[in-house]
Amino acid sequence: MSEPHYESASDRQIRAAQERGDFDDLPGKGKPLPGWGTTDDELWWVRQWVQREQLGDGMLPTALQLARDLEQLPEKVRRLPSEQAVRDVVEALNRRIADYLRAPSGPYRPLRPADADEIVREWRQARGGSGATAPR
Repeated sequence: MSEPHYESASDRQIRAAQERGDFDDLPGKGKPLPGWGTTDDELWWVRQWVQREQLGDGMLPTALQLARDLEQLPEKVRRLPSEQAVRDVVEALNRRIADYLRAPSGPYRPLRPADADEIVREWRQARGGSGATAPR
């Protein structure tokens, strides 16, 4: 004699759907779930979450994010319309660097503020040496 079997409401719905054939011929049938068993990387799910949520660089420690921002600064300011706009972006980044240097956290990385004059000089060169306003 078999013992009485308890079936939850969700188990009952799944069983009924299986009996009706609702799960037959689903796309991806017989294939592994993405990421499962396809890599030796035990943090695959974290990488997929970061990609899915589009977190990207937001997950970097402050020092590394600032270093990346310094590296990308010339490209970031390239299309700005005026020298003042370029200087404002550099000033904002330099404030973030100064805040970090006052109280470094995470992995330490030596950082120096960006030279606003040098960035403006590069900005002008990228625009063909033109003045303070960019063509629209």
